[in-house]
Amino acid sequence: MAIANKNIIFVAGLGGIGFDTSREIVKSGPKNLVILDRIENPAAIAELKALNPKVTVTFYPYDVTVSVAETTKLLKTIFDKLKTVDLLINGAGILDDYQIERTIAVNFTGTVNTTTAIMSFWDKRKGGPGGVIANICSVTGFNAIYQVPVYSASKAAVYSFTNSLARLAPITGVTAYSINPGITKTTLVHKFNSWQDVEPRVAELLLEHPTQTTLQCAQNFVKAIEANQNGAIWKLDLGTLEAIEWTKHWDSHI
Repeated sequence: MAIANKNIIFVAGLGGIGFDTSREIVKSGPKNLVILDRIENPAAIAELKALNPKVTVTFYPYDVTVSVAETTKLLKTIFDKLKTVDLLINGAGILDDYQIERTIAVNFTGTVNTTTAIMSFWDKRKGGPGGVIANICSVTGFNAIYQVPVYSASKAAVYSFTNSLARLAPITGVTAYSINPGITKTTLVHKFNSWQDVEPRVAELLLEHPTQTTLQCAQNFVKAIEANQNGAIWKLDLGTLEAIEWTKHWDSHI
């Protein structure tokens, strides 16, 4: 999907990987970039606007842990203004296995709820035009950091959810793919807590592995958006973009 002249909603578009990806998206010339994030950052929004004055960048405060009904109300405001939305990026995430309920609420439930809410506007069974969803997961979704099993499991859940969305595309008209970054230099990984304190040095040990920058990740994220491959499992690691195969795949005969 060419980004030029498209309308894009980016949930958590002001975070580490999110903000660099927002920059790269704006450079590619969408018509509208709507950023939904928990904390407003006027300086960051101003920077995005200055990068490409032809792009309309707007911000709405949004906590992904709110109900589907509340999310639907916010999306209605956006759809009433833009008329159409081409791409939804779900990027909210936290890494702290002390916060078990919040990790699941932000990393998984929030993605499910935001996706469910946008179906009211996109689902072709309801007369919608369809749309595209890019869910930011993680390589931990299929290669767990076992010292943070709650985080890893939440990402695996999003990964599985995304694969199901892709399989449902013939019914809903909504396609989906997953973005799975490897270890990336963000504030997320500088310091975090392991489950039950099984490894107090988990952040330090993780950063001993080869890492990529947020810019490298963002540039490959944009390439994945442009490729627009339904069901793709994109691995973004060490500055490379790779479509990987998930071997444990079977058809359900419910």
